Amino acid sequence: MRATLRWAHSDLRTHRGEALFLVLATAGIVMSLLLATALFGYATNPWQRIFTQERGAHVWIHTSESAQVGKLADLDGVQSVAGPYPAASTTLASRGTRASVELRATPERPTVGRPLLTAGHWLDPATPDGVVLESRLARALLAEPGDTLTLPGTKRTVTVLGVADSAEPRYRPGEQPGLVWALPSAVPDPTSQVIGLRLTDPDDTGYAVQRAVTVLGSGAIGEVSTWQQARAEAQGDNRLLGQVLGLFGVGALLAAGLAVHGAISTRIRGHLRDISVLKAIGFTPAQVVRVFLFQHIAYAVLGAVGAATLTGALGSRFPGRLGDALGVWQGLPGHTLTLFAVPIGAVLFIGATTGLAAWRAGRVPPVPVPRGSLGGGRAGGGRFAARGGRARGGSGTGQRALAPRPSAAQDYGAPISGPVQVPVPVRRTIGFRRTAPAGERGAEVVHGLEGPLSSGPSTGRLSGMARRALALGVPPALVLGWHTTFVRRVRSLATVARLALPLLLIVVAMSAWTTIDRFHSRPEQIGLPAALTVHTDAGLSDRGTRAVLDRDPQVAAAYPGVQMAALVPGQTATIALRGLGTRHHPYPYALAEGRPARADDEAVAGQGLLELLDAKVGDWVRMTVGDQPQILHIVGRSIEPENAGRVISTSLDTLRGNDPHLAPTLYQLRLRPGADPHTVARRLTAAGHGHLDVHAVTNPADGLSPLRSVVAGLIVVLALIGLVELLTAIGGTVREGERDLLALKAIGLSPRQITAITVTATGCTALAAVVAGTAIGTPLAHWLIDAQGRSSGIGAGIAQSPSPLLLSLFGAAAVLGAAALAALPAARAARHRLADTLSAVA
Repeated sequence: MRATLRWAHSDLRTHRGEALFLVLATAGIVMSLLLATALFGYATNPWQRIFTQERGAHVWIHTSESAQVGKLADLDGVQSVAGPYPAASTTLASRGTRASVELRATPERPTVGRPLLTAGHWLDPATPDGVVLESRLARALLAEPGDTLTLPGTKRTVTVLGVADSAEPRYRPGEQPGLVWALPSAVPDPTSQVIGLRLTDPDDTGYAVQRAVTVLGSGAIGEVSTWQQARAEAQGDNRLLGQVLGLFGVGALLAAGLAVHGAISTRIRGHLRDISVLKAIGFTPAQVVRVFLFQHIAYAVLGAVGAATLTGALGSRFPGRLGDALGVWQGLPGHTLTLFAVPIGAVLFIGATTGLAAWRAGRVPPVPVPRGSLGGGRAGGGRFAARGGRARGGSGTGQRALAPRPSAAQDYGAPISGPVQVPVPVRRTIGFRRTAPAGERGAEVVHGLEGPLSSGPSTGRLSGMARRALALGVPPALVLGWHTTFVRRVRSLATVARLALPLLLIVVAMSAWTTIDRFHSRPEQIGLPAALTVHTDAGLSDRGTRAVLDRDPQVAAAYPGVQMAALVPGQTATIALRGLGTRHHPYPYALAEGRPARADDEAVAGQGLLELLDAKVGDWVRMTVGDQPQILHIVGRSIEPENAGRVISTSLDTLRGNDPHLAPTLYQLRLRPGADPHTVARRLTAAGHGHLDVHAVTNPADGLSPLRSVVAGLIVVLALIGLVELLTAIGGTVREGERDLLALKAIGLSPRQITAITVTATGCTALAAVVAGTAIGTPLAHWLIDAQGRSSGIGAGIAQSPSPLLLSLFGAAAVLGAAALAALPAARAARHRLADTLSAVA
């Protein structure tokens, strides 16, 4: 045990930097996996907790006032109902902020869909104008219990009595109205009614909706929302953050395992003599394996424990959404188990990859074996065994004829006019002819660069390209460096693959970053050509609204439109049917497939709608709006960030074909370059005198702002893993080069040229890894980002690759950094003394 510890301590002192990088990389990997787990829990569990505690309804149906919704309680599979509740759509204002709301008359606190109070108290008959706000709506209005809210366009006010969480679809400005519970006296003029169905089997939601539509009639149905839609909307960006962290965490763990495997394999090749000595003095193969295994597991354990401790200690102190996620995750039942399982899993994976490489060390024989005796000889000589012994194909004892020590000038690379006896075997990787004077065994003669080898093994001679490069006057150091990189194809390809993996993941991370930038810098390309949405009430006509909008100097275009709920074929769900723009002034949709809608009955649809209907571009689809069927021809797929992509869009003129009296209820505004949406919104709200509800269009990337810091952290972790692999490759190249040092000096290369060989070899390896990582990483990033777009309903076509300039700078930085990192150890090795070099090749 003492010898094992001394060996491990000596190896740690020799490779301090590599050990530090392994510890830091493991810590970063484990922390990213823990944060991914926390974000997944944060995305799913809060909504599930609210739904369970409030006994949420699986289906909420908005109907007309005259619908006989009481019949729904008798449907098969309906366990209980909430309501029906009379409801009215209106607008609330507070501190200059307005929000569209659904005012729901609730005479008593429900037993199904029971809101969970987070502040204040429930409705009190002693306060007839009191209301309870859904929590997200309260945050948007900056309202809290005791505040007074106004209803624009009227003299009415309401008093906030409480704030509550609900599992129903939450408030989204311009998309989903906020939920307000009030006493029936506060809803004097209801326009619809709402009923919730709690089902015996949640998997039968689609069938239950179909039965409800059949019982009530499609003309009575206004809108249907299900628990799956509410859950998906609640998870939102948190689930995406968790997926990104999990993907990169697993990829980084794989890259770290391969880096450790490569480091140990390279170290074993460089310590074959030491391992043989350990076995000769009594070490068993298992003990040799344990030396490497325990050492690297200790590095992994140190990094994993540090990451788990830091994550647990900081918790909710992490900035932004990560802190919120960790705070919630630490309160979940499985938190402690996960906090131990993730680090242990990472350590076991690294231990497994370490064991595969360490097993090779256990197979090293206790006495160096001449390679020539293992595989037979070859005419003309072969490569001398790295572990000592005689040359292949030779005979005799294999002892070397040592010539007198060269002069100082010769030792440091002075030009040589003729053949020189070199006191060491010359590796075939250099590729020059070796001959021996008649009658003398073991002595080798190295000729100058004008005598390239013309026969021998393919891995031992210069290639035709290398010979032509020398003939063209390319510096020998560059040619030999390139030759050193690619002469051992299997080993070189393995090194390039291990180094390319972290570079590939960095390219994917950069693509994610540039895609987020595209959402902010060019929103019109991802389905957000308008910056503001304006909703009007009955007090302002279409002509009056257009006059207000046209007077604003920063409004470039205003597109009138309507949006309504439509029942899909089969009547299992509702979608958003939108009519925007006119034939003469069409709305500029961002199309990923097909063409814009130009003729009557043509429309473009989002990815979510196409998947819901199992349709494709070119199909005709039928939907129902009230009692009226609407048949549209899908001619294109648009990028739709709203409503999970369950949107079909056509022109306002097409919808007026079914209803000639249809008037626009909303306007999408495109602003002039440089205009501030919030400033224009305030100005238009004031100009509308309470009749305009103006909101900035929500950008999906706004919720992904924490992803920038996450991506930056992941790039650092991946860079550390790449640095470990690069240090391993440099160390292996320097050790291999030490055995050729005397031969290189003998043919006239200076220490600077010898250093250039190692630097060139490292640069070529890094260049090959950069090319491979970029070539694979760019299409892989496109596929991953578009797959996420399809799963979220936005649709494929949102991915944005880094610019060629950025990729070029990234590749140049990687190659130049690798070359600079190799320069110092290569320079030290090139100036080794003769005794050190003889010891290295012994």
